Amino acid sequence: MRESALYGTYARQPLAFERGEGCWIETADGDRYLDFAAGIAVNSLGHAHPHLVAALTEQAGKLWHVSNIYEIPGQARLGERLVENSFADKVFFTNSGAEALECAIKTARRYHHVNGHPERYRVITFEGAFHGRTLATIAAGGQAKYLEGFGPKVEGFDQVPFDDTEALLKTIGPETAAILVEPIQGEGGVRPIPNASLRRLRELCDRHGLLLILDEVQSGVGRTGKLFAHEWAEITPDLMAVAKGIGGGFPLGACLATAEAAKGMTPGTHGTTFGGNPLAMAVGNAVLDVVLEDGFMESISQKGLLFKQSLAAVADEFPDIVEGVRGEGLMLGIKCRVQNLRLLEALRDQKMLVVPAGDNVLRLLPPLIITEDEIREAVKRIHDAAAAVRATEKADA
Repeated sequence: MRESALYGTYARQPLAFERGEGCWIETADGDRYLDFAAGIAVNSLGHAHPHLVAALTEQAGKLWHVSNIYEIPGQARLGERLVENSFADKVFFTNSGAEALECAIKTARRYHHVNGHPERYRVITFEGAFHGRTLATIAAGGQAKYLEGFGPKVEGFDQVPFDDTEALLKTIGPETAAILVEPIQGEGGVRPIPNASLRRLRELCDRHGLLLILDEVQSGVGRTGKLFAHEWAEITPDLMAVAKGIGGGFPLGACLATAEAAKGMTPGTHGTTFGGNPLAMAVGNAVLDVVLEDGFMESISQKGLLFKQSLAAVADEFPDIVEGVRGEGLMLGIKCRVQNLRLLEALRDQKMLVVPAGDNVLRLLPPLIITEDEIREAVKRIHDAAAAVRATEKADA
């Protein structure tokens, strides 16, 4: 058999899908899976959502790409809607979360540069974080497995232990420009930063003249029952990166900023060829049409509570398999006692898709349009998968 023409960078599961509808996805052979991976929190409105399909199809028949040399009306509209519904005054559109983080980091450094402090360029981040795969964002995340073999780590990032205020205070210095944090670490194991800690970070930034950058690439756009997860802590950042759910499956990211934080980003300081193209803007606006509907956020919180309580019952029945449940809204994680990939494989046998994460966790990231009946079906499959793993463990003992 001919070797694949693709880079060997993915440990792919032996599955290929041909079509999807809502929370369900189907192979060419007709095997139907309950999708609680959602493209790693990307398919926020599920597969083939009719409003998104209509928006993309209509725009595809008009205009695909013109570049940012010209005005793009869909950009102006989506930017205005994000500003109206967030802390931000300014928006820069990208193609991905990593690009949105790159923009946020550049914006923070540029802010201090135009304020007469070019020496302030360092960004403090937290162990267990994941901010992307570019050279700068793997340096920001600081995880050795992503840094190995790519030369010297990009300068300017200081990691401190997760939610360790004392270590953070010792790290702040005259070169510090910003603090970058995920309100809920996704790749790191669905680990929420406590609301009190987020408020403390805001206070520290204000006290030391730093910018607070939030990475809401995974936790944003309704995933936790608020449009953005930091709203639960009743704080506002200076900069924020979003992506994944904002495009509902179409590549789209954005860096949101206050006018003050973005004041250094003048013509020529930053750019993108594809970011903010008409296709992406049509889909992004269609996503907001749905998630900003009255009652939509409340429904996510209600479904998230049902899901979390039901999973707690599974954990109680299978304490040898499931250590606990963590997360908020429809961004939940199962902390496993057995190796998490064993439970993942058992769930795949149950025709259910989930996503592995750090700290021996499985992420549960269903489309936000999931029904309560589908949540109950998912819990049944998780229960049956846990029972299968237990049976295997006993047989192997």
